Amino acid sequence: MTFVQLACQWLADTAIGTRIRESDNLFSVIETVHVLGIIVIAGTIAIVDLRILGVLLTRLSIDAVLAPLVKIAWLGFAVMASSGLLLFWSEADKLYSNPAFRLKMLLLLVAGANQWAFHWSHDSRMPAGNAPNTVPRWARFAAALSLLLWTGIIVLGRAIAYL
Repeated sequence: MTFVQLACQWLADTAIGTRIRESDNLFSVIETVHVLGIIVIAGTIAIVDLRILGVLLTRLSIDAVLAPLVKIAWLGFAVMASSGLLLFWSEADKLYSNPAFRLKMLLLLVAGANQWAFHWSHDSRMPAGNAPNTVPRWARFAAALSLLLWTGIIVLGRAIAYL
């Protein structure tokens, strides 16, 4: 066993991991909270991405759509990440070797990098007004990639239970 496998086994065998895993309701409650967090973050990101692509809320500037959703997205991320950590804690030994889990984590990292790159570029390179025909190609690409990544993250999250 590698050090990471041993650490995952130890984590799953802790009192907290065992309690979550063996409880009649706790795992299900945490999983429900996790799904709600994903709904919030993926939903807010999808609204912004669809605006960038010129599909939704086209009468509003991207900034007008983005501004009120940023705090909501961060709240969704906090809920998703903290509940996901607890779910991982309870089954770290199994999840470590699950290909769907590993790919989901990779897609989360890529999605985070994509969001960071978009926001960094948005602040310095997005034209004023943000009309659909003035949205730069790089921003439309980032939005389409974001939608694909979050779709993959959600699908892989469901696939974890079956692999």
